[in-house]
Amino acid sequence: MDDPGHRRYADYGMVIILPLLVIVLKFGTNVYGASRWLTFGSFFSFQPSELTKLVLALYIADWLARKGKQVSTFLYGLAPFVILVGFILGLVLLENDLGTAIIIAGFATAMFFTAGANIVQFLLALICGSSVFLLEAFKGYRYYRITGFLDPFKDITGINLQLYQGLLALGSGGWFGLGLGASREKTGYLPFPFSDSIFPIIGEELGFAVCALIVLLYLFLAFRGFRLARRTRDLYGALLATGITTWLVLQAMINIGANTGSIPYTGVPLPLISFGGSSLVVSLAAIGVLLNISRYIQEPESPALSRQTMTLRKKRVGAGYITSSQG
Repeated sequence: MDDPGHRRYADYGMVIILPLLVIVLKFGTNVYGASRWLTFGSFFSFQPSELTKLVLALYIADWLARKGKQVSTFLYGLAPFVILVGFILGLVLLENDLGTAIIIAGFATAMFFTAGANIVQFLLALICGSSVFLLEAFKGYRYYRITGFLDPFKDITGINLQLYQGLLALGSGGWFGLGLGASREKTGYLPFPFSDSIFPIIGEELGFAVCALIVLLYLFLAFRGFRLARRTRDLYGALLATGITTWLVLQAMINIGANTGSIPYTGVPLPLISFGGSSLVVSLAAIGVLLNISRYIQEPESPALSRQTMTLRKKRVGAGYITSSQG
């Protein structure tokens, strides 16, 4: 794969994003107990953890591609990987952003094992990751979200308000919805109707049919993204395609699962759909990177084209032999 611009700037991205993750802890705007946003007056606000996903995917892909076979060793593979990703996750968790931390851990792990890590490293990483997740999941309000998940119709004016109202929206939409713009839940009943809770609003207005279509589109994104990872010419492109695809699809699964009561509620935007500058811009940039990688895939020849190519090669060889004999 020719050296793309985004690979050259991966290191600079890390230099920018690490201070931002620290700054947001001190100067970030606190929204519902989470300090995720840097607000610049009345001009705009920015969420560093969203940009972290793309920058970290670029950096890990470049780092693992340079490591080569050393990835399968503890000293040069697992240890520095855990330190790097663990440090980033620690900063994100300090923002009270468990959803983003799960997404980062998910795509980083997928990239690590795509690069050639072995089963022992997988088990060690799984134990470390599960331990941190359990410690965070049962801390403070997250514990009540887990207990609320077990009984979604309990405390519907408190911890389960968002889940309950979302289920009402999905249920009232039926097969084909109430009509575009006809949602009742978005008029003050369902929190964050255009960002974290956009999926129930779609279900209420456009029905189960469109919700199912959205799920199929994410599955198609997964198919195309992982297929691209298999067909790209070099390890860097394969790792980056794997990371970005895992990130977008995992985030969609978490959003849809949380809004349908399939997993404990955690607030993450629905990729490429939810309203919000940071998430939408970064997700679109990630799709742009995938399109850039697709320029360097190995195009398989059809059987007919292969036969035609072989015939031309034989003719060229024969012509060359005749010319040299006559000379």
